[in-house]
Amino acid sequence: MTMQSQGFHPIRRDRLLQEAIHDSYKIKGKLHEPTFCPNCGAVFHSGRWQWLSKPKDAHQTICPACQRVHDHFPAGYVSLSGEFFSAHEQEILRLIRHRETQEKVEHPLQRIMDIEKIAHGLQVTTTDIHLARSIGVALHHAYQGELDFRYNTEQNLLRVSWSR
Repeated sequence: MTMQSQGFHPIRRDRLLQEAIHDSYKIKGKLHEPTFCPNCGAVFHSGRWQWLSKPKDAHQTICPACQRVHDHFPAGYVSLSGEFFSAHEQEILRLIRHRETQEKVEHPLQRIMDIEKIAHGLQVTTTDIHLARSIGVALHHAYQGELDFRYNTEQNLLRVSWSR
């Protein structure tokens, strides 16, 4: 069964992803403000999750990123492979962690869930499709290679493959 038959289709790297369906991990309705995530410490304030000090009398709820981590249900997968990757694995991992750090400063819900070795290389899972895309673009910008994006609109899931 090909990715095409599973609901995935290729996307262009120079286009932003627009979510075609509602993500079940996004908060339904409006949260009380302020709301604090007891797991990670993010605060929902002014209509978005931010890194702020815990306000007095804040409501508590688990943020969507912590819920994804708890459920082991990633939104993004980044697969890395190739001889160049194998020879430069630690350097590439530093780039990936740096990219996450940069994104997480302004977007607390964009996090790496796991980095694991797989048969042909490495797989990085993320709580957000935008972080997976950003990692792929950063890898391609730094090291060139082959980059492919596959987005499944029915599942709001992005698969990024990079090899060199």
